[in-house]
Amino acid sequence: MSDVNSVSIKVAKYRGNTRANLFENNEYGYCSIIKATKQVLDKLELENKTRSRITSKERIDRRLWNPIALREALINGIVHNDYTYEAPPQFEIFDDRMEITSAGSLPDLLTQQEFFGGYSIPRNQELMRIFKDMELVEHLGSGVPRILEIYPKKCFRFTENFIRFTMPNAWNLSGNEENTEVTDQATDQVIRLIAVISGEKSRPELMEKLQLKHGHTFRRNYLQPSLDLGFIEMTQPDAPNSPTQKYRLTEKGKMAQKVWQK
Repeated sequence: MSDVNSVSIKVAKYRGNTRANLFENNEYGYCSIIKATKQVLDKLELENKTRSRITSKERIDRRLWNPIALREALINGIVHNDYTYEAPPQFEIFDDRMEITSAGSLPDLLTQQEFFGGYSIPRNQELMRIFKDMELVEHLGSGVPRILEIYPKKCFRFTENFIRFTMPNAWNLSGNEENTEVTDQATDQVIRLIAVISGEKSRPELMEKLQLKHGHTFRRNYLQPSLDLGFIEMTQPDAPNSPTQKYRLTEKGKMAQKVWQK
């Protein structure tokens, strides 16, 4: 928390989808971690551009990453970083994604299931308290559930020494027009639904995978838009209200799923 210290948070940008071509490398630190956090927030807010596409029916505006999930992931990455490794959190921006990497694995008493369930064992309790006093966090355990409302669990990767969270871009920036045509039609909720479908699944099975409890919300924000856009289809289209109704990906949906699995 000192105004002068040895911690520096890195924000790097690459051309393409690999680390082969680094073209921007910024460091925010050597100062109070609160000040550094706000600087990184400002930098990523600037990078989270809104892109537009004009279709025959409407203009579609969408930011590269969901701003709520981005803020939660950024704060979590800084607050829960294990600074005893002398490795600050890293934020890396690629054409197709952003990666947030924190030093340190999950605390010994916390399982992955508990992590995804919103249980929290703060690694840096005093730091968490200060962030709460500064209104940078709301309450313990709320961050990951908020992220999971937008991005699936597979975006998290746990290793022995690090935790990495990958946020795919809402827009494909790789220049593949076929992939862009697919992804620019999908809301964050549609993308989440596409990501969890394999084979044929019933509505309750899909809601369970998405950890959703309200059927109306699922139908309005996830299921119906996916059907309308042609990403999924019913197994029994002539009996839409059948109790044995299931849903599967169309060819368009399969293409979209491949784009989001990159």
